[in-house]
Amino acid sequence: MGGYLRTTILLAAMTALFVAVGGAIGGRGGMLVALGVAVVTNLFAWWNSDRMVLRMHNAQPIGPQDAPQLYRMTQAMAARAGLPMPALYLIHEDQPNAFATGRNPQNAAVAVNTGLLDLMTEEEVAGVVAHELAHIRNRDTLIMTVTACLAGAIGMLAQFGFLFGGRDRERGPGPIVGLLLMVLAPIAAAIVQMAVSRSREYEADRGAAEITGNPAGLARALMRLEQGKLGHVNQAAEANPATAHMFIINPLNGQRMDGLFSTHPRTENRVAALMALAGQGGTGTGGWQQGAPVAPPMAGSRGPGGRVPGSRTQGNQVPSNQVPGNRGPGGSAPAGPWSRPGAPPRRNPWG
Repeated sequence: MGGYLRTTILLAAMTALFVAVGGAIGGRGGMLVALGVAVVTNLFAWWNSDRMVLRMHNAQPIGPQDAPQLYRMTQAMAARAGLPMPALYLIHEDQPNAFATGRNPQNAAVAVNTGLLDLMTEEEVAGVVAHELAHIRNRDTLIMTVTACLAGAIGMLAQFGFLFGGRDRERGPGPIVGLLLMVLAPIAAAIVQMAVSRSREYEADRGAAEITGNPAGLARALMRLEQGKLGHVNQAAEANPATAHMFIINPLNGQRMDGLFSTHPRTENRVAALMALAGQGGTGTGGWQQGAPVAPPMAGSRGPGGRVPGSRTQGNQVPSNQVPGNRGPGGSAPAGPWSRPGAPPRRNPWG
């Protein structure tokens, strides 16, 4: 089943659940009140999503002078995806991760953690950035806002039932059925909401493969991200768990099961889907060449043999079962395409 069809079915199920619960607990009036409140609160969150989330994670705006290669890469892939250039942000966080936000492509932002830039090759960063651009192109922020509106309205109806006893018991479904609806309906809504989130991750992975033409590059990036987050606690994400679904990899600790309440599919399942695409020859045209510049290089950005420092050649790819840290002598990251021109090698090029 395709990602869009799955999302449509899940949203239809959420709507049907809302209508059923609303009719049983709140009646038509209660349905309209709950839906109205949920729509207003979630539309406010959607309209201000970029500023709110970026502030929660202490993201800092960066321009072409701060990260020229990253900026050019994002600009080139946004053009491939048919998108305007999103605003770029950097989060000073050791856990490797990234997310996209914004109410539409014209007001979108992509934020990456310093831990991701420390750890990854150019090809892998390209896969991650393309995944976030795919979320923007698919308008997943809007999809998740609609889902949150319906889930919030269902939860509010359940609260109405607990506080005010629901609608007239003589016309209602009976006290036992009403009580079960009050308890189970919000749980069912949360399950559907998480299922929508998981389906959007698969669709964004596929979109990234289309943008880069290199599904195997994103597969390696996901494996590296999964391993790289071990031992690193993202304090901002732990303090704001409602934003976890926005990240390319679940940033929260202790959430490894691919269960009903998981915001992300299991990484190995995503990797398997991407490698299946790679086995079919990928989905893009042209392909993202590993180690190739994304634009005319900055002066002095080439190393011995004309290779971009910090990139990997085709004969030195990371095997799919090994994701070592990308470290140089003394534990520092090599001077790669993410460093400022002329900056010495150091663990965190953003200092």
